[in-house]
Amino acid sequence: MAVLSSEAVEFEMTLPLVIIGAGACGLTAALAAYDEGIEALVIERDSVPQGSTALSSGMIPACGTAQQKALGVEDSVALMSQDILSKCHGETDHAMVKNLCAQSGATIDWLCEKHNIGLTLVEGFLYPNHSQLRMHAPKSRQGTDLVGSLRQAVEAVGVDIFIDAVVTDLFADDNNRVHGLSLTRPDGSTSKLGCQTLILACNGFGGNQQMMQRLIPQMAGGNYFGHMGNQGDAILWGEALGAQMADLGAFQGHGSVAHPHGILISWALMMEGGIQVNVDAQRFSNEHQGYSEQGRRVLRQPEATVWCIYDTRLHQLGGDFEDYRLAEKGGAVRTAPSIEALAELCDLNSANLAKTLAATQTFAAGASADPFGRDFTTKPALVAPYFAVKVTGSLFHTQGGLVVDDKARVMSQKGKALANLYAGGGAARGLSGPSDWGYLSGNGLLTAVVLGRIAGRSAANQIKC
Repeated sequence: MAVLSSEAVEFEMTLPLVIIGAGACGLTAALAAYDEGIEALVIERDSVPQGSTALSSGMIPACGTAQQKALGVEDSVALMSQDILSKCHGETDHAMVKNLCAQSGATIDWLCEKHNIGLTLVEGFLYPNHSQLRMHAPKSRQGTDLVGSLRQAVEAVGVDIFIDAVVTDLFADDNNRVHGLSLTRPDGSTSKLGCQTLILACNGFGGNQQMMQRLIPQMAGGNYFGHMGNQGDAILWGEALGAQMADLGAFQGHGSVAHPHGILISWALMMEGGIQVNVDAQRFSNEHQGYSEQGRRVLRQPEATVWCIYDTRLHQLGGDFEDYRLAEKGGAVRTAPSIEALAELCDLNSANLAKTLAATQTFAAGASADPFGRDFTTKPALVAPYFAVKVTGSLFHTQGGLVVDDKARVMSQKGKALANLYAGGGAARGLSGPSDWGYLSGNGLLTAVVLGRIAGRSAANQIKC
């Protein structure tokens, strides 16, 4: 992936706007540009647009939405911003946090009302560190349905998605203005396309082991639950164009991917009363601190696997998620009528498991305090029959990237916006600070969808000027 001189390059055609990547960010950007009167060409390396969005649970946090207001949820930009900043200890761009939170509600309403994206407010539980109900997701709670709905919306307005096309190089002048790109198809043929503006929506670098080893060595070689097409293209191009980058060591992990099935098990089970135990049948952390940092904790346990333990009440909650239903059909979910039977089923030490569950009973009753600092008193104690899923820790996606301003313009190292380059989603710097502990649930899709809309509108307005 290189940036080459645009001097004397002949392009087959020149388009007003090209978007690289057809995940949530790229498709949202295309819709936003269309509404501003500019049709984009979206270029996607896969035969079906999916990306990291399809591997998620499709949860987009937003405040001040019509759905929140209809259900009497009192949320605000200040509350949402505080939740994000509190989780990352303030180690992120505060102005960017406020800007994205301020535009989040209007973005969700626009997607639902203007483009018929079927999102509903997720009720019944709060994700870690969220003070209000603000997750908006497809009814299935699957990212595949989110990206599928966005694709249908893009196709409905006639925007073209060029599939099976890998962008290999960009062409720019001495002032770092991008004039076009080169792409390759599966048959080896190539094309050179010119563009007035370019949006990078091609996510991060989780699939690039060399970059992982250099920037996030603690997760290099670990279980990657992201899209292998995330090769760091945006960062490599950004480096060549003199762009600013930040928080390249940041990432979203997850501590609950069914093993060996490779299916995401919702963290709602932990937030509503479930626990995790290692192969010694012992808890090893506060499960309520966040599923992102839990990924590394799980990987540090013996055999890099643990068991999610819960009961019938939580099993029924899990049934609200399509991923959980798939896990159950695939045999990942086990159930037993007693502690002894569960220990035998999961090959765990029965005495240790009984001791662990007895301790959680005393925590729930308020008779003693959890040494890991979790408050068990707000949820019912676990009761037989019990359920269990064997899980491992995973890297979902990287959170560092190109620094953008409030218009999603990529910033140069000198602090000025590059002439015609925009970025969003995993290509841009996220809101999670420098590591994994700062990731607040939904941060990834927040930057994908809201920055996608901002980038699409900004690029369109630049073209019209």
